[in-house]
Order: sequence, then structure tokens, then C-alpha cells
Amino acid sequence: MTAPLGLSALESALTRDLGLLGYPARDWVQPRTYQGREVLDVLIVGAGQSGLSTAAALLREKVKRILVVDAKPEGKEGPWRDFARMVTLRTPKHVTGPDLGLPNLTFQAWYEAQWGADAWTSLKLIPKEQWADYLRWYRGVLGLPVRNGVKVGALDWNPEAKAWEVPAETAAGPETLFARKVVLATGIDGSGRWEMPALVKALPKRYWAHTREDIDFAALKGKRVAVLGAGASAFDNASVALETGAASVDLFFRRDKLVDVNPYRWAEFTGFLKHHADLDDATKWKFIAQFVTMGQLPPADTLARARSFAQFTLHPGSPWTALEPAGDAVRVTTPRGTFEFDYLVLGTGFVTDLGLRPELAKVEAHVARWADRYTPPEAWKLDDLGRHPYLGPAGEFVPKNPGEAEWLSSLYCYTFAGLPSLGFAGAFISGLKYSLPKLVDGITRELYREDAEHYFETLRAYDAKEF
Repeated sequence: MTAPLGLSALESALTRDLGLLGYPARDWVQPRTYQGREVLDVLIVGAGQSGLSTAAALLREKVKRILVVDAKPEGKEGPWRDFARMVTLRTPKHVTGPDLGLPNLTFQAWYEAQWGADAWTSLKLIPKEQWADYLRWYRGVLGLPVRNGVKVGALDWNPEAKAWEVPAETAAGPETLFARKVVLATGIDGSGRWEMPALVKALPKRYWAHTREDIDFAALKGKRVAVLGAGASAFDNASVALETGAASVDLFFRRDKLVDVNPYRWAEFTGFLKHHADLDDATKWKFIAQFVTMGQLPPADTLARARSFAQFTLHPGSPWTALEPAGDAVRVTTPRGTFEFDYLVLGTGFVTDLGLRPELAKVEAHVARWADRYTPPEAWKLDDLGRHPYLGPAGEFVPKNPGEAEWLSSLYCYTFAGLPSLGFAGAFISGLKYSLPKLVDGITRELYREDAEHYFETLRAYDAKEF
């Protein structure tokens, strides 16, 4: 057994790696100001895995006037210490991406430095809290410029500044940021909002919660709980309710049987992860529509966690057709019977609708959606996919009407909304390895192109004699 090296030794090795690979070292992006204030090269909204990785990759390309903001307190970014109620990540433990191709920046190196190679070998999946700890270490060791407690409002393009004008609410009060480029790295729900069926929303709120919300599971001790949905988060919440003492949990879902094939495992190869964005529109749509049609399963360990309780019952083929209060309980009607429960938990996912995003309120009307660019055959028609933004090759928004709102190309969508255009990009750990270089290359290309005349003048004026 080899003793762990410790984080200090790993950090020293990483510092050496970064130094060895630091060429070219020059700070090259032309600084800008507006009305005496600094204009950021890039503002990144969201300090989860995608936002931090974007910042790290930009710094390696010597784009230094960047800032990452997140509305949550430090350590609470992303879902891992918030609404994610699984025990481990769903992805294989060998997944890479945030490491930027540096072995000493991988999760495996971080883990082995603390617990050793033997512990890594015996580890099956990554505990979600350890992933959050890794990301916090990643942020610190790379010195990423992050401000927490900053909630971004409606972005607006300022033509005089040639930059985005970004209102922000902070603990110290409102302020305005200016940035040439903005990256939205706001996760799974960054393209819309979490979805609640209308018949549930009609009930008083005391009867229900969405899996995305804070739930007082202790208050459900001894209660009859119903969960709607068959995705992983539905099962996670069912398990937590049972683990905290719920008298029973009944899980209802629409399909006649649980999905038992995971198409996301199929996708873990270079061809799809790297080149989905290079396909024509019809082929892109066909692939993603097939993912949606096949559905998502609860991983085997997630299903086993819930099924370990005798008080857990599955109800296939049982969408909720009616709900009504019955005293302190709720009466749930399905095609296969009527039931009463004390509390309802909704694992019903999210809806894609850029019009619901406050940060896009002033620009979303100009944004092209897939429905504006492609009409699928009837067999492949999916309204939610049609509402996804139609993105350029680097994840940039595209104007609905060509030739208008060209400033949209300075706003990048690195969220789940990029799925049809880019494949597994923002919000997918497994996609970071290939999508992140495309995003960063697109940003640096435009920063250089926009100031090409300035760089040409510096070339003309260059006079560093060598002899």
C-alpha cells in the first residue's frame, strides 16, 4: 500500500505543470473602459463545474479580465450541496473535463492525494459531497476570480460601450457590470424553470414540493408520501423521505414499465461527445429526439436504495389525472385507482422556455430557437426541443432574423439548453472535455478578431531589435 502524497505535494506538482505549459505567457487582450469603469473581457454567470472550468480555461489562454458570479454562498454552488439528493454522481468515476487535460488537476489525482491509490481502486462512484469539495479545491488552487452572493438581472447590450450592461444585486446593494462577452453557465434549469403540472399548482402549497425545492423531510416522518416521476431525482427524494421516517412512499409514473436502458452510457465515446455539434440539423435533431424518446432511468443503485424499504411501492402506468384536498390529506386519482396521501413530491423535471429567464428578459425575443430553423418530420416532433436555442458552433446565441441583433454572438449559452445544438455541453460533466475548448476558442477568436486593427498597428510599430 502506497501512502497518499497529500494535497500540498499535488498542488506543487500542478503548479509546475501550469508553468511548463504556460507558453505563450503574454497578456494579450486589449483592455477597455466605459465611462471610467473597467469592461470585463468575459463575465461568467454560474460558479458550478461549467462556470469554474470556463474560467480556468480562459485564464490558460491569458484572458485575465474575467469574473465568475454566483447567487449562492461559497460552497453551495451547483446542486451538490443543495437539491441533489443522490448519494453519488451518476457518471463513471473516471470522467474528465474540468482538468483541462492536466493529470494533476483531475478528480482522481485530488482523491488519491488524500486517500491513496488503493482507495481509488475500491471506489465505485464519486460521492456527491466529494465532488463539491473537489470543485472548491479546484477554485482555490487555480485562484479563480469568483464573487458569491451576486444575482444577475436582465442583460442589455450597450452599443456605446460595445459591451453587455449587466445589473447585479449584491449584499452591498445594486451595481452594474460591463463585459464584452457573457457566458451563461447556469446549469440544468438555466434554459427555463422546473416544471409543476397545472393540477398540482392548483393545490395549496402546503400539500406539495418540487424535488428542486428545499423540503423539510423531518416533517414527513410518519406521513404518507406520494412521488410523481420516474427519473433519478424522483427516486432520490423517495429514498430520503423513507430514510427520514416516512410511513410510506408511493411512486407514480406514466410509462407501463421503468426505463431500463441508459442511452447516456451509449453516448460516452469520442465520436458523439466531440462531434455531435458538427452534424447537420436534421441529424442533430434525430439523435437528441431519440435520447428524449428513450427516456431516463433511475440507476440500479438508486432504484435499489428505494426498494430496500418495504414501505416503498411503484405504480407504473399511473399518471395523476385529478387531485383534490381531503381534509389534511390529498386524494390522488389515476387510471388504476384512487389514493390518499399526506404530502406530494414532484419529480417532473423542467420546461425549456428562455422567456422565463430573468437574465434574458431584454434579449430573448431576438434569439433563434430550433423551431425557427428546423421543422422535423412528424414522428420526431418534440415541442420542448423546438424551444431550445439554436446555437452557433461555440455556443453563442444566434439572431432569429439574420442580420439583426448581431450582438447576440457575444452571449454564450453553456447550459443544458445547448443539448440539440452542441450535444453534451454545459451541465454535462461528461461533455466538458470536448465542449469547453469549443466555447473558449470561440471567445478568444472573437476577442482577437474584434481588435484585429489594434494588433496590426502594434505589429507595424514593433521595433524590438535583436542585434
